[in-house]
Amino acid sequence: MPALTLRNAMPTDAARCYAIEITAYEGDEAATLEKIATRIALYPQGFLILEADGEIVGFINGGCAHEVVMSDEAFKELVGHSAEAPNVVIMSVVVDPAYQGKGYAKVLMSDFVQRMRALGKQTIHLMCKEQHVPLYTRMGYTYVQPSPSDHGGMAWHEMVMVL
Repeated sequence: MPALTLRNAMPTDAARCYAIEITAYEGDEAATLEKIATRIALYPQGFLILEADGEIVGFINGGCAHEVVMSDEAFKELVGHSAEAPNVVIMSVVVDPAYQGKGYAKVLMSDFVQRMRALGKQTIHLMCKEQHVPLYTRMGYTYVQPSPSDHGGMAWHEMVMVL
């Protein structure tokens, strides 16, 4: 079992995170390198890196809002983000395909939830594809509704966890 380390992202992590993002997401749903760099720069507390034996193998990132509108595309660039806001919106939960199936997404999510609780956040929101709804339900999220978002030309489902 590799040694796992969780830490907040640094600007120098952007390129590796982008490389993982484009291998794990289909087509237009992957964030650009610029968006990833912006997310790290504007809210490093909400950008959690998972390392296995010192190599970045996954990450989770989000921003905070007073009013959550899951279909707001501008928010993916943290337009309207406020670090003090009580509601967290997850934008990516990504594990390098070479490291999938080892429970790393659950490790990332569990630590992220603990960190957001420690920061006094009230809710965590995310959108996922239909096949991931049961996974997030097991992690403590509640299904909200099909999302009006067609990000990346895909169908999405909104979920929320009350902290």
